[in-house]
Amino acid sequence: MPEFPSPITSALMLIAPLPSLLAGLVVGIRADRHPRRMRGWTMRAAGIALVGAVLAAGTYFMGMTDSKTYLSVPLPAKLGLLGIRAEVNPLTVLMLLLVALVGMIVARYAATHLIGDPHEGRFHRWLSLTLGSFFMLISSGNLWEFLIFGVATSLFLHPLLAFYRERPVAVLAARKKYLLQRIADASLFAAFVLIARTLHTSQFAGIAPALAGIHGSLPVSLQIASGLLVLSAVLKSAQFPFHGWLVQVMEAPTPVSALLHAGIIYTGAFLLLRVAPLMSRVVWTGDALVLMGLVSVATAALMMMTATNIKGSLAYSTCAQMGFMLMECGLGLYSLVLLHIVSHSVYKAHAFLSSGSVVDHFRVPALPTLPRTATLWKTVGSLSIAAPLVIAIGVVFGVPLLQPPRWMVMEIILTVAVAHFLLQALNLGKRAGRGFLWTLIGLSALISTAYFGLNILFTTLWGTTLPATQGSAGVVHDGLWGLISLVFVGFLLVQQMLPWILRRPLGQAIYVHLYNDLYLDMIFTRLVRRFGPPNPAEALPPAGEDQFGEMIS
Repeated sequence: MPEFPSPITSALMLIAPLPSLLAGLVVGIRADRHPRRMRGWTMRAAGIALVGAVLAAGTYFMGMTDSKTYLSVPLPAKLGLLGIRAEVNPLTVLMLLLVALVGMIVARYAATHLIGDPHEGRFHRWLSLTLGSFFMLISSGNLWEFLIFGVATSLFLHPLLAFYRERPVAVLAARKKYLLQRIADASLFAAFVLIARTLHTSQFAGIAPALAGIHGSLPVSLQIASGLLVLSAVLKSAQFPFHGWLVQVMEAPTPVSALLHAGIIYTGAFLLLRVAPLMSRVVWTGDALVLMGLVSVATAALMMMTATNIKGSLAYSTCAQMGFMLMECGLGLYSLVLLHIVSHSVYKAHAFLSSGSVVDHFRVPALPTLPRTATLWKTVGSLSIAAPLVIAIGVVFGVPLLQPPRWMVMEIILTVAVAHFLLQALNLGKRAGRGFLWTLIGLSALISTAYFGLNILFTTLWGTTLPATQGSAGVVHDGLWGLISLVFVGFLLVQQMLPWILRRPLGQAIYVHLYNDLYLDMIFTRLVRRFGPPNPAEALPPAGEDQFGEMIS
């Protein structure tokens, strides 16, 4: 059997982004004049990236796990080294494979979706640059490399979000995202400065060993750095009340929405996973993530009920799911976050790319509204069936019933999801028959088994990369866990009782306020317009220009 050099996985992870970057920087110079050539290069580059990611995953599982630094430049002011380093670990390998798959699907979809557009070539150019930069961000092992390619990804994505420049709403939403991302980048830069100067390392892999030498509470500089990392992750994840742009950029082409919601939006959660050793040592950051994530889950889920178009509903769903991921990070369930990213990415890419056919679902006749008391009792009945089912399957997989509390909370959330599933049969009543109910109970058992089984699998494969979950840290943590359970159970009741809630004047008033995003985004819109031209379309150069500077207008 031939022997390969140990850093081959690292080399494959570095090679994967290069074709996309070269396609955008070299082939894309006059992209609009040669759209067919640009389209072909974009697809080939995305294909090469996927092949490279698959080979990297294969060589990694063959035992070639060494990382390698390919460029290293010393920085002043004790900021460590700026390096091009392909970090090889289970987290980066899996994320690169996932995003490469999504990138290939999006590139193939865009190849037909944009045919005939006068600026098709330009679209593929920015798509290539966005994909290449994001691939580099994922594989980066150096703090400053992560920051640089994070900024580059955001800048290259900007022209895609504002691709239809004749649509003022699209351009305004892109500018909102641009401003918030610059705040997030400044916060991330300050956090990395504090980490590098305090821990004397500029490598992600060096954070955990450096922290091991610090006993007791961490220095104030690292406490501040953790807070800045939370702020950056919240802004990059489009969390409430900074979520408005995520809904409004639905004016962009569908492939852009798919790439954003199934890939780039995970930058915040991915950042928290990379710095998990530090975040797990600062207890209050976990509380902050849980609280902000829970608020986003609740508000986005309620706002989703008021959405009047499919892509807007999907955008609110992404905001809620990102809040869920941040909440899981706050609970210390890092392996579960990774599982959530993988499953949500695949689902969301399919949802956006097939959103045009979703309207067929709404042609099905709606079920008649049941009496209020009957609906309430059926909701309670579904919970009484789901709870023993989830607990029993959890016990089979060795999950303790009450300890640790964070797993009890996740079991409650799973119980709510299963109960919602079972309500389909209970609401139909005798028209469905007992056979349909037993079928859904069987499917619920299968879903619960998959949930616990996949969690054990991800914990086994990626648990060594991420810090172990810690126990309760006091009354604040326990109170937040109880609040999470209350919110999810309450949301199930609200969803089922919505027809009666909307008949009340108070319910109608709340519906209107939620439809308007609680007016917070309107305030931010006015601030953005105050610091820019009155007509958002004037914020970008004429459509015929294809200069590098257009993306940062």
